[in-house]
Amino acid sequence: MELLSLKLSFLIMGISGISAQIILLRELLVSFLGNELTIGMILANWLILEAIGSFFIGKSVEKVKRELEVYVFLQLIFSIAFPFSIYLSRIFKNILLITPGEGLGLIPIYYCSLLILLPSALPHGALFTYGCRLSNKVQRKEASSIGDVYILETAGSIIGGLLITFLMIQYLNSFEIAFTISLINSLISVILLGSKSELSVKYRKTLSGISVLYLFLFIYLLFTPISEKINYSSIKLQWKGLNVIHNENSIYGNITVSKSGEQFTFFTDGVPSITTPVPDIASIEDFVHFPMLFHERPQSILVLSGGAGGMIHEILKHPVKEVNYVELDPLLLKLLRKFSTPLTQSELSDKRVRIHFTDGRFFARKTEKLFDIIFIGLSSPQELQTNRLFSFEFFSIVKDKMNQGGVMALTLPGSLTYISPELRDLNGCILDTLKNVFPYVRIIPGDTNIFIASNSARIDKTNTPEIVQRLRDRKIETSLFTKPYIEYRLHPRWLDWFSKSMERKELQINSDFRPIGVFLNLSYWNALFSPYFSEIFRWFKGFTFKYAIFIIILITIIFVTIFLLKPKITKTAIPYAIFTSGMADMILDLVIIFSFQISFGYLYYQIGILITLFMMGVLISSHYMTKHLEKIRREISLFLGMELWVICFSLILPYVLSFQYIYPDNQINYTILYITFLVMSFLCGTLVGFEFPLASKIYLQTHPKGEAIGYTAGLIYSADLFGGFLGGLLGGIFILPIIGLRDSCLSMAGLKMSSFILITIFLKVQGQQRK
Repeated sequence: MELLSLKLSFLIMGISGISAQIILLRELLVSFLGNELTIGMILANWLILEAIGSFFIGKSVEKVKRELEVYVFLQLIFSIAFPFSIYLSRIFKNILLITPGEGLGLIPIYYCSLLILLPSALPHGALFTYGCRLSNKVQRKEASSIGDVYILETAGSIIGGLLITFLMIQYLNSFEIAFTISLINSLISVILLGSKSELSVKYRKTLSGISVLYLFLFIYLLFTPISEKINYSSIKLQWKGLNVIHNENSIYGNITVSKSGEQFTFFTDGVPSITTPVPDIASIEDFVHFPMLFHERPQSILVLSGGAGGMIHEILKHPVKEVNYVELDPLLLKLLRKFSTPLTQSELSDKRVRIHFTDGRFFARKTEKLFDIIFIGLSSPQELQTNRLFSFEFFSIVKDKMNQGGVMALTLPGSLTYISPELRDLNGCILDTLKNVFPYVRIIPGDTNIFIASNSARIDKTNTPEIVQRLRDRKIETSLFTKPYIEYRLHPRWLDWFSKSMERKELQINSDFRPIGVFLNLSYWNALFSPYFSEIFRWFKGFTFKYAIFIIILITIIFVTIFLLKPKITKTAIPYAIFTSGMADMILDLVIIFSFQISFGYLYYQIGILITLFMMGVLISSHYMTKHLEKIRREISLFLGMELWVICFSLILPYVLSFQYIYPDNQINYTILYITFLVMSFLCGTLVGFEFPLASKIYLQTHPKGEAIGYTAGLIYSADLFGGFLGGLLGGIFILPIIGLRDSCLSMAGLKMSSFILITIFLKVQGQQRK
């Protein structure tokens, strides 16, 4: 068995893992109509399954004599499981008799995603542990062997992430990507089995035969029309009952087009976003004409997302001079032109409409134009990205981009029958935020609430007869937006009822650095689909920084007490330290990415650079540590230094990122801030990169020499993954939105302080045992 082919397989392991994670996440988002909670659960399930595979399946390596056979066997299982999981993610609703487009509760999302990911994630997690044992068998480098595998897998993750995100997704469907990855795994399996080894002829021939069979199978699937047929048939099953005529991926998401008669429906990540040529007339007319009629002479309009498919058509009925339409994903308008209707043709070809493919907040911040009406076309702050258009800071930006008497309009879910506590909190939070920026805010309650904010008192003084008169004077033809309807919607009783329903004890401001709107929207979503979890969300709503510190102190006291009573188990301090570093690293990375989005917009390729630099930080730091691992003598003291590095980074990060709010927005500071984000992302990657190889060496020293390589690799790796699992699940859903970005960083510093204390105790116990 040649070392080169083994190292190549570790690289492929990283490419395979990140590819499966990205593709399956995208596929499941379409099926689950994903928001931040869905994304968190899917990623968390992937990481926990990898951790289980790495530790529970991987630790069997200590009892296995034919490690290479099992390693190749796991590769082959992954090769067939990856495309199978894609197929299952599309058809599982048929198995459960769930209608396409139907939302699911938390429990179905959890167990469905767990079962769908299980065939791919479990064997892939076990590959790491077996790879470490094989690496040590060839090189005899003990802890350095674990570090080598970690480095190569990380390098593979970087390569795979870049290839999948910026190249393969744009040109290949999900099955073609999966077959490509499976083909590479089959090829390396053949190479591994063909190298010199002590395997018995019987097992080698059997696995070699299967590997060659897999190799030809995936070549056939990839280079014949069969892959497209599998993709098309699975999409038909996924959208059973709908006539799907097109399905395409972009770097931003998936867009599916269905046709019924002459009616086209465009689904963005599984959610219907545009229907043409006959859209949802009632909601579009409401959202467009109320704000337009509250302004005396709307000339310049800005639409941030959601404009095509009816909204712009209604805006152009007014005597406007210019409509600036900002949409993030060019694919959406490309498909609207491909499956055009008279409605979309008139919208997108009108000379008054100017289209900008960029992030809405980025455009609003950088444009020098001023507007009479600004529409926010997103329905609610579903996740950290969209929340940036519902924050105090964004409303302040918008206010500065409005002409005198200008109007900003947005919508939130509503009801004219019953306002639940979750619906009240969501609407109340955004209303509180608007009132802290704009002197005048008017609400039009309904099944969808319309919020109209302005810097002028005219919106409060404008009455129903004036609205009706402006509709007549502008000679606007509408389907449902008539004089009786306007009088009904603007009747004072609805506003009185809404105001009473919004009465709350506390004022809540949705800001960039405390995106509470995300949590409240998720709480509302949960109340719709999983009401039995409502108490959990209500409990977390009262969670504060003080509670976080109290829990950390309590955990530390419990561990310290156990360690003092039973010194033999102090070695668990090392896996605990890696677990806390994995969790802290995930949350701190989320803070950096989210802060970058706030400053520069959701520029997808820039986010890709951030993630790549993060992984480069992991790669370079772990490579440096592994290279010098054999020369290190005071391992625990150095590990304590690494713990202090994580603590210091957690304390410094929020103050470094607040640079954007301290200094004026000019090109020099803009460049400095951009470079700062790149540097901080790289440094964030070093937090675990330095610790992982060192932790492996320290933990191995607690076992007899030459034993437990696989056990140690599985334990340390699964601790890292489990920390990332909790950080990803809790970070974006609870910790960051509820206690805010700054206090989240400080909480991570406190968490790492607990592991620092435990490692110090471990150092003392080790010193006493040596004496």
